[in-house]
Amino acid sequence: MLLGQILPTLVDEKPVGRITVDVTTAADVGTITSMRKLTLVVVVVVLGAVGAYVSAGTVAGPAIVIAAPGPFAGADIPLDVMVDAANGMPAAVQVDFEQNGVRTHVFSSQTGGAITATITRDSAPGLNIQSGPARIIVTARGRVWRIRNVDSEAVVDVHIRLEKPRVSVVSTKHYVNLGGSEMIVYRATPSDVVSGVRVGELEYPGYPAAGATVAGTAFSDPDLRIAFFALRYDQDVNTPMRLFARDPAGQEATGEFDHLAFAKPFKRSTITLDDRFIDRVVPAILAGATANAEAFRPTGSLVEQYVAINSEFRTLNNAQISALSAQTSPELLWGGQVFHPFTNTKVEAAFADFRTYRYGGQDVDHQVHLGFDLASFANTPILAANRGTVLWAAELGIYGNCVIIDHGMGVQSLYGHLSSFAVQAGAMVDKDQEIGKSGVTGLAGGDHLHFTMLVNGHMVNPIEWWDSHWIADRILRKLK
Repeated sequence: MLLGQILPTLVDEKPVGRITVDVTTAADVGTITSMRKLTLVVVVVVLGAVGAYVSAGTVAGPAIVIAAPGPFAGADIPLDVMVDAANGMPAAVQVDFEQNGVRTHVFSSQTGGAITATITRDSAPGLNIQSGPARIIVTARGRVWRIRNVDSEAVVDVHIRLEKPRVSVVSTKHYVNLGGSEMIVYRATPSDVVSGVRVGELEYPGYPAAGATVAGTAFSDPDLRIAFFALRYDQDVNTPMRLFARDPAGQEATGEFDHLAFAKPFKRSTITLDDRFIDRVVPAILAGATANAEAFRPTGSLVEQYVAINSEFRTLNNAQISALSAQTSPELLWGGQVFHPFTNTKVEAAFADFRTYRYGGQDVDHQVHLGFDLASFANTPILAANRGTVLWAAELGIYGNCVIIDHGMGVQSLYGHLSSFAVQAGAMVDKDQEIGKSGVTGLAGGDHLHFTMLVNGHMVNPIEWWDSHWIADRILRKLK
């Protein structure tokens, strides 16, 4: 079929529809693009805000540290809180007191940081502090990036003690010599108070009287206490002395007791040092200090090192000895017997001998000798002064080979400059049992025993403990 014949046929059978063409201008395209960009920006901002809000919720709340109160508190409850807001955000703080199911708001702060205050019954309306368990609740709110709050809470349990301690003397006639010892019997309540005698700023703890069975005497009163105390050689004869009782909440009671203190003269002497002595003792003592890992490394000449040993190392050694008082038994282990008097010896130095040390015609040091130097013959058997537990049997600086025996209730005895040991730490020894032999160790100038007594770590005059009349009057009379 010819083309001319075909076209008319197609036209007749199906008409051709209308074709519409839209023409978009450049201005319209710019508008659409701007709208799409704006929509994208809005979406990004919204998503960012949501993300920031969610992220803010993961930031830790303000850190809360409660330093006080501790496990116990009295009617006045100390509050010591540190609130550290993360990222420098401010923190609003609230403190509540909760007891017997009742929670009371007592304190607020809008700044955080260090907070110190005292919670009393007048701190808030309706606050009713009673004896018994309670809780201090600290809540802190911080604001992260100004879009979300984050909270923290810390709680401390505290036992409230409204019953204050009480203390009163029972024994009579308390006489103490300068550098000497005494004993007191008293009553303290409640049962968990820390109590004893305070001489100046020094405290001497008391122990339950039930631990002092002597000559068949037994104490059934749980409130009775016994305390050994001292008037140190370097204290004033008029130093105040009082009983004290302090409960776990820090509340304290004090009590007076009759006492008289007597001054005692102490000897003054001069010790001349020579090179032979210094050459012998300095290297030996420093070798022992190194072996025992002491924090003591003097420098300079041997004489300068000797002076450091005689002063600084003496102080360190005495601190070690004093610390052993914490290991004392609450029982009177020696049973009231007089202490071994070492009568078969020559006294080369007495207690509280104020010494001046000279070398080359010059004064180089001043120290106080707090014990008795007792000499007999070389390697003399040394006997335990009384029954007790060996706390120390080893080298101890200026004291050389040293034994320390605990006799209970804060009373201990020390034996220095030994050449050898016959006991070891932890052993129970009887009175007059051999514990070692005399020697020339430590700062000893010759073979002898350095002996002293201690009360709660303070060195006291042994003469009293060697005296049967003193034991009978100062101790046994009060116990019986």
